[in-house]
Amino acid sequence: MKILVAGATGNTGLRLTQELKDRGHDPVALVRESSDTSALPDGVETRLGDLADLDQGVTHGCEAVVFAAGSGGDTSEEMTDKIDRDGAIRLIELCEQSDVRRFVMLSSVGADDPDPEGELAHYLKAKHDADERLKQSPLDYAILRPVSLTDDGPTGEVVLGDEVDPQAKAARGDVAVLLADATLQDEWTGRIALMQST
Repeated sequence: MKILVAGATGNTGLRLTQELKDRGHDPVALVRESSDTSALPDGVETRLGDLADLDQGVTHGCEAVVFAAGSGGDTSEEMTDKIDRDGAIRLIELCEQSDVRRFVMLSSVGADDPDPEGELAHYLKAKHDADERLKQSPLDYAILRPVSLTDDGPTGEVVLGDEVDPQAKAARGDVAVLLADATLQDEWTGRIALMQST
């Protein structure tokens, strides 16, 4: 399967790209002209595209898309909106207009009901809006909402659903494995899952 990965050069996206390749699929890394692509797995196709201004053909030939990008909680509100909300929604729209049938969103714990007084209020509201747009889409979708991320590799020990502790941690390695599962496994279709590592 050819799978477009938005955020492929980020800490989680790199792990996901490798995971998809290891499983025998063809990840396509969505990168900007300024992106450092040196850490991408050998032979991975790259496709130029800026989430703040995506071109029509960016999803061409892909069967699935994973949005693993994020401005992070430390950028300006304007950039957060451009990437985490508007960029994600634009990519969803492009998928709807193409042959893409599956869209997997890397979201965040708290995006279901953002606390307007919280430290990450604007970031979580942007994630919330993108998630809601995806849920309204005819695409087969899955949404993964991890707790605070660490740079650890996969532990293989995760908790999903209502038992997740919002104050816990999630290893990026585990997140990458679950994003790959959500992309490739039908049982993830329509699923919205909180997750943490144990």
